[in-house]
Amino acid sequence: MPASTSPLAPTGIARLADRPYADVLIIGGGINGIATFRDLALQGVDVALVDRSDVITGASAASSHMVHGGVRYLENGEFRLVHEAVTERNDLLATAPHYVRPLQTTIPIYSTFSGILNAPLRFLRHGAGKPQERGAALIKIGLVIYDSFSRGGGRVPRHEFHGRKRSLRALPQLNPGVKYTATYWDASMHDPERLAIDVARDALAAGGDNARIATYTAAVGAREGRVILRDADTGEELDFSAGVVVNASGPWTDLTNEALGRPTRFMGGTKGSHIVVDNPQLLEATGGREIFFEHNDGRIVLIYPLKGKVLIGTTDLEHDMSEPAVCTPEEVAYFVELAAHVFPSIPVDPATIVYRFSGVRPLPGHGDEAPGFVSRDYRIETATLPTGDATVFSLVGGKWTTFRASAERLADHVLEALARPRRRSTRGLAIGGGKDYPRTERTRQAWLDDNAGSLPRERAAQLLDRYGTIATAVIAAIAADASDAPLPGAPTYSTAELRHLARTEHVRHLEDMLMRRTSMAFTGLASEENARAVAEAIADTLGWDATTVDTEVVRGLAHVNYAVPEYA
Repeated sequence: MPASTSPLAPTGIARLADRPYADVLIIGGGINGIATFRDLALQGVDVALVDRSDVITGASAASSHMVHGGVRYLENGEFRLVHEAVTERNDLLATAPHYVRPLQTTIPIYSTFSGILNAPLRFLRHGAGKPQERGAALIKIGLVIYDSFSRGGGRVPRHEFHGRKRSLRALPQLNPGVKYTATYWDASMHDPERLAIDVARDALAAGGDNARIATYTAAVGAREGRVILRDADTGEELDFSAGVVVNASGPWTDLTNEALGRPTRFMGGTKGSHIVVDNPQLLEATGGREIFFEHNDGRIVLIYPLKGKVLIGTTDLEHDMSEPAVCTPEEVAYFVELAAHVFPSIPVDPATIVYRFSGVRPLPGHGDEAPGFVSRDYRIETATLPTGDATVFSLVGGKWTTFRASAERLADHVLEALARPRRRSTRGLAIGGGKDYPRTERTRQAWLDDNAGSLPRERAAQLLDRYGTIATAVIAAIAADASDAPLPGAPTYSTAELRHLARTEHVRHLEDMLMRRTSMAFTGLASEENARAVAEAIADTLGWDATTVDTEVVRGLAHVNYAVPEYA
């Protein structure tokens, strides 16, 4: 996300003040908004994107870190969505190999035929009735169909079934009551926030002066055919004109439309929470694979090794969008219980939680339909601003895996409204540091030979893993900074590296660094000591004085500890 190197470079609403108009204004900096921003920039459209917080702070920041077709959606009859998601999963394995990698997934199964007759009834009744355990036969049918969607371009192996003995040999800590395991492959997303930042970076590079992002900038109203934007920190307002407005604010879509003067009732998102635990025994018990299973209440949940920690999730609860989404003590107790269901000999102590987060899925309204049965598909609704003739497109639904496809469909609606042709598709287009990413050990070593420069080879390899091939710019920034030093409490990060991120990636507040530009919050490294070290490292870059550093440390830690986006 290139930006000026000056600490006095305009941020937020100031990025738009000199030219308060564009062909298209996108409201919402989640992955769907950012992907639409990239697609339109590639078509040569003059486009601006605003978000009332940092990019990737809402639903997109609360994912399970998976790129998947959604095998469980087959039970809902969502074959189109599953086929599209599998196709997009395979595309991301090719276009973003620095962050998206094959993920071995195992389902523990405790019965043979359970659910085989109940599944059609669940489909007909839209999830009504008491949940019934899914047995081996039903899961086998689902995985056969799932594998079929990968034919002619699949990038992952086929599924396998194993009996109890072989299952316990592979995963000896599993519940001894297991009868079978089914193992299939999807994909993991190691750094969703950084993947989204790469998408935004590509948009800004493609669009030049015609692609602008203003973070901490809220759309608060409309007048005389223009959208009223307000800086979240200063309160400054700006009337912004656009021929097309794209409402990509996810679960806040109805609230955004209400602010624009066109109230809607499209959304009915459910809250999903996760915890990250530092539990070496549980980490080892997973065998490096995701454990994906059905809990006693019928909810599909997961235990997933990631970055040396274990991610446990997720819930599916009704949520009032006027309230912040937080991971509650009741949800923590639920996660502890579900872990004991699969690995009964391994205690999970809440004291080992290093991070917890919660978000609201951007699902459509669903009335009395069971939350787990609500469609994960997406649609586009059309309206106009109350005054003027600007077209407003609202994206209802959408998921991480299908962000490219939903953005392309949304961009096609915009292009039609603008009477502009599509120049190119984004399918198969490398994302950020995924371009020319070395996929074999031989090409990896060759890349290090060519790009490590004066950095120790180990450090260059670490940066390649963290940023993909855009690590070349990070390496150059570190090499040019004579004062570079590792952070004492987080030595895998260095001061020059952090300054480069702050300078080039639209950072405005400390939590942007702790939670989204780095993995410090996720891995439990966002202590007060480390937060202050990060703030002091980037202070000159962002023009912070000592008082601002103190304020940012308090604010940043509050966000990390509660992971509450400021949408209430």
